[in-house]
Amino acid sequence: MTRNRASAKAAGTRFETSIAAYLAEHVDDRIERRARNGGKDRGDIGGVRAPGGGRVVVECKDVARTDLAGWTSEAEIERGNDDAIAGFVVHKRRGTADPARQYVTGTVADLVALLTGERP
Repeated sequence: MTRNRASAKAAGTRFETSIAAYLAEHVDDRIERRARNGGKDRGDIGGVRAPGGGRVVVECKDVARTDLAGWTSEAEIERGNDDAIAGFVVHKRRGTADPARQYVTGTVADLVALLTGERP
């Protein structure tokens, strides 16, 4: 099955919604899928906070090809747009739809920010 633009968009929406719902259930019920923001994108999931209260950007990817460098660069731009302390990419793990089993990618600076509440 090949994806067209509409089916790819629908798959992305489903993936974002499943990740947001999982995080809302297990982390904070104020976490939700964000509406599109135009030129100043602030990530796909809103309401994610580090233990110290700083915002965390979550960018979701349900695509066939992996582009970790591009995705983390995108998350960094969105982190800046949101004045967040960290930005992470949640990307689809082929073979499972379980949101708990999807992959998360970020930089070590993002990990330090998440763990300490401060951007190094």
